[in-house]
Amino acid sequence: MLTTNDHSASYPSRKISWKGTTLLLVFGVIFIASTLRMPLTVVGPIVSFIRDDLGISYVLAGFLTTIPLLAFAIISPFAPVVARKLGLELTLFLSTILLAFGIVLRSLGTTGLLVFGTVLIGVAISFGNVLIPGLLKLKFPYHVGLLMAFFTMSMNLTAGLGAGISYPIANSSLGWQGALAVALILVLLTILIWIPQLKMNKPEPVTTAHKTGKQPIWKSPVTWAVTGAMGLQSLLFYTTAAWIPEIYIAQGLAPDKAGWMFSIMQFSQVPMALAVPIIASKMTSQRPLVIMFTSFYLVGFVGVVMEWTTLGILWMILLGLAGGASFSLAMMFFTLRTRTAFEAADLSGFAQSLGYLFAAIGPILFGYLHDLFGSWNTAGWLFVVVAMTLFLCSMRASKDEYIY
Repeated sequence: MLTTNDHSASYPSRKISWKGTTLLLVFGVIFIASTLRMPLTVVGPIVSFIRDDLGISYVLAGFLTTIPLLAFAIISPFAPVVARKLGLELTLFLSTILLAFGIVLRSLGTTGLLVFGTVLIGVAISFGNVLIPGLLKLKFPYHVGLLMAFFTMSMNLTAGLGAGISYPIANSSLGWQGALAVALILVLLTILIWIPQLKMNKPEPVTTAHKTGKQPIWKSPVTWAVTGAMGLQSLLFYTTAAWIPEIYIAQGLAPDKAGWMFSIMQFSQVPMALAVPIIASKMTSQRPLVIMFTSFYLVGFVGVVMEWTTLGILWMILLGLAGGASFSLAMMFFTLRTRTAFEAADLSGFAQSLGYLFAAIGPILFGYLHDLFGSWNTAGWLFVVVAMTLFLCSMRASKDEYIY
């Protein structure tokens, strides 16, 4: 493993050898990505089942999406510290086991276990969120964009799959408990596929910023711009995951079709998830990408709020393209705005901690506004305001400079 700050030493070749341990690592990263969103996106389309069965309010239902975000906010700064002590590979392996345990508990059918299992899911996912960008910069320094494309594509595909199949499963004999448990299949496969990586595990520094005499990461304006971009796009994602199906149901769409509308949005993220990391890695400034996804967000959200349901699929496609681009770019900022894998882990932990803390406001606030006004109209226009604020933060983060 590395003993200096020349992180490219682990894979000095500029050409990836698609065989052996490298191929196993790529598949391992792809499968970890597949577990980082699906356990969350299965919830939105079946909120009504959970709410009716357990007798919980819209606000508490919103907490089912918010709890993981709070866990992300609390755990993210500590993920690099744990990985430094245990090793990256072992830390990711243990977090995946914790994720499986959380999914099982959440699916047992009581309010207490539903909440506790959701907490464990949030804690587990935090490690993959934070550590994968640094791992890619460490192992594939010349191909971060390509590998990040694989990572975000897998995440979005399985997120869309979860959103699409959860309602039919909940409406079957398996019930909402079975729908929440479906993500366990991918998690168990991921555990098996990641086992070979444990041979490569070695505790090592994931962040050394405190040893180099550099200013604290929070003093850099770049850090705050990246944090804002991460938080705002996360707020949009998790709020739509929680409430877009409910919004469409309120507009007269059948529940199963509402679930698939959100699924269409998720699948529409895939082209951008593949293209944006590769394109962004070759650009000096990523501002044209920011202008593009902001335009998609604005048109899509206005279409939803104005209840132009005949073009509902178009709005979902536009929001999916925007979400895929904004998320992929936010993840790329961790590597584009840093020089080393260690700095990338630092920035990732900081930005995701504060960013997800801010994003946690979204599902609860939107649920509260619904309860307050008795409709989704006011909450819907808030989507537009958030999208414009995301534009400002992303434009600043796209400037060609580093945190140090």
